[in-house]
Amino acid sequence: MARSGSRNQLVVQEARAALEQMKFEVAQQLGIPLDQAYNGDKATRDMGAIGGNMVRRLIQIAEQQLGGQQRLF
Repeated sequence: MARSGSRNQLVVQEARAALEQMKFEVAQQLGIPLDQAYNGDKATRDMGAIGGNMVRRLIQIAEQQLGGQQRLF
């Protein structure tokens, strides 16, 4: 059975614009041109590089935010 659409859902819907902006910033830093609408013709390797770098940046942001907090688990 084929599924349509993305299974990924944002926890904070207001973050969508910031994530889109980050995607274009990362692509620009990597020298990968992105279109505003359709990017299905791009190489999987390039799109994976964009996604991987976005994840690295998001982890770095989370670490910085959590750096000053002490948590006991």
